[in-house]
Amino acid sequence: MQLGCIKIVRYMSELGAIMVLAIIGSFFGLIGGIIIIYNKKLRGVLSKYSIPFAAGILVTVALMGILPEAVDMAGESVFSTMLYSFMGAYLFEHLLFSIHHHERGEKGVHFDTAVPLVIVGDTIHNFIDGVAIAATYIASPGLGVITAISTFLHEVPHEVGDFGILLKAGLSNSKVILINLFSACATIFGALIIYYVPQNNMVIGHLLAIAGGLFLYLGATDFLPHIHDVNISKNKAMASLVIGVILMVSILSIIPHAHPNQLIDVPVPPSDVISEMSEDVDVFSPR
Repeated sequence: MQLGCIKIVRYMSELGAIMVLAIIGSFFGLIGGIIIIYNKKLRGVLSKYSIPFAAGILVTVALMGILPEAVDMAGESVFSTMLYSFMGAYLFEHLLFSIHHHERGEKGVHFDTAVPLVIVGDTIHNFIDGVAIAATYIASPGLGVITAISTFLHEVPHEVGDFGILLKAGLSNSKVILINLFSACATIFGALIIYYVPQNNMVIGHLLAIAGGLFLYLGATDFLPHIHDVNISKNKAMASLVIGVILMVSILSIIPHAHPNQLIDVPVPPSDVISEMSEDVDVFSPR
């Protein structure tokens, strides 16, 4: 009975922690979008400095946090999984861009098409964030916290862009907020699915590699190329990038990486040793 209670407490505490981190990574990220509606001055600051900062965060977490953890749990096979994840993200974004491009009219983008594309793309993106948060937390609670923080930091500039497109399409402030709240729920859904996946080192390791490939893609292709597009000097943009890298390196070195759920490989003794042990037991057993 006592063992059962301990298992229930452990079950609830781990699931609760994953849910809290998923909420931090998704719903808190909506702050960036809400700011674009109610505070134009702060919106300008976010659009200038958050993109290079998020680029540094994402690339560092992918290469120095998630990838080493994946290798530790599933071996070097995760490198190919990370590559496939990176390429899959590129192909998916290319497909969305192609659909969007083919729906352009003479006067520019058809917002009737842009709106569902933004919603679908953002929902899938949030789902993947939930997968990343849950997988990293299961591998190491400390890394899960870092992933949630990284998700929040890159969601802020991402939501600024999404809110801008939806507002330009003519949607009201309340509708834009509700749409993004609904989309953010996909993070929790993704985290729940991964939590109930059979947890062994190989599965979690490859899930980490998928998350790492996606984070690397976001940082290297979605954020880094746009650093020079922001309306600040190159030195300030580079400083924001470097600060993001240094901050994540510091956090990764401070937060411990424990493996609470990592399976322990117990060595099995040879068959002759087992037979000798059983004979010894027979000798001392009561007649």
